[in-house]
Amino acid sequence: MPEFLGPLFLPCNLSDKPKLIEMNSNFSRKSVFAAACIGMAFFGISVITLGSVLPSLSAKFMLDDLGSSSVVTFLPAGILLGSLVFVPVVDRFGYKYLLLFSSLAASAGLAWLACAGSLLPVRGAVFLTGVGGGILNGGTNALVSDISGENRKANLSLLGIFYGVGALGIPSVMGVLSKKFTFETILLATALLMLLLMTSFFVVKFPLPKQAQGFPATQGVKLLKEPVLLLLSLVLFFQSGLEGVSSNWTTTYLENAGLVPREQALFALTCMVLGLTVTRLILGFLLKKMSASGVLAVGLGVALGGVLLLMVSPFYYGGMTLLGVGLAATFPVVLGYIGTVYANLSGTAFGIALFIALIGNIVLNFLMGVISEKFGIGVFPAVLIINLLALSGILVVAIRKTSLITKI
Repeated sequence: MPEFLGPLFLPCNLSDKPKLIEMNSNFSRKSVFAAACIGMAFFGISVITLGSVLPSLSAKFMLDDLGSSSVVTFLPAGILLGSLVFVPVVDRFGYKYLLLFSSLAASAGLAWLACAGSLLPVRGAVFLTGVGGGILNGGTNALVSDISGENRKANLSLLGIFYGVGALGIPSVMGVLSKKFTFETILLATALLMLLLMTSFFVVKFPLPKQAQGFPATQGVKLLKEPVLLLLSLVLFFQSGLEGVSSNWTTTYLENAGLVPREQALFALTCMVLGLTVTRLILGFLLKKMSASGVLAVGLGVALGGVLLLMVSPFYYGGMTLLGVGLAATFPVVLGYIGTVYANLSGTAFGIALFIALIGNIVLNFLMGVISEKFGIGVFPAVLIINLLALSGILVVAIRKTSLITKI
């Protein structure tokens, strides 16, 4: 742990802490980072594929809106479980088998979805895909944090780009190939490609497990009482909720508010993903020129400006782009800080943070549905603004709590 953190920020008492096994240096950081990027791309594929094939699934099984919704809910449920599964495994057994298992689960889920002949197997396939994706998300972030040292925030930003690669790739492939091939064939081909890429994990040498003598359950439980971890996890609660609400409700808002037709509304959503992905590409450079707290402050200000532009018809493309740009820094910067403070149990700390973040996604999306039902979809920008203000306020408290306002 860097000296500037001091003993005040140790997650547990020294007397309770098991001796940390030194991470082996006999591995290639470039190879390990490349493997993590492949895993993060798999996570992007896992998350976006269902939305891309949902219209085809609904037509195949004659699902109404309620039936489609019942299928969709199995994806976040699987991701939540996956986020919990990786927590004890990664600190105890390391990353290789974790990435192999999770990639296999995600690809098997896609193959099962392609072959499913009734609604029950479809739900099982979606759930399995979510479990694999949840493990990949937590595992790849923790892995990059462990191998990056002082470059954690920049490298986590680069890792996030590959989520965009996977997330943007699937809709593009579907759009190009759907005229010649069925969605089942495309899903099987995607699963096969994932399996082929997964084989590269066998030849990569990963860091040794940090707690090979056994998972310290007592310390893991103590992390749940850490105010710094909980505050930063709450920041990710609202961040994840913002991303989820924006992804799921923007097109409905733009259409129902009469601002744009459906095709243009979908393109506006693409603008947000592109803004987020491109910003993460240059975030490493920005973090060398500015403090992390400064980058976060500017980003949240840009996001607020994007929401305001979203309410003006000629500028909704720019508004969505700015929203993506503004939200890009929060996850990698906050996860980088968590990885620094809780380096001894980074997998456990990341699991707690990502679990709380996913809960935020689910809760805020549910609340958006309730609010829109009662007050109309026109309140959508106001909901985004309230979430942004809540996120900003909690982040300020977290920075003050840690006395690291110039470091985060």
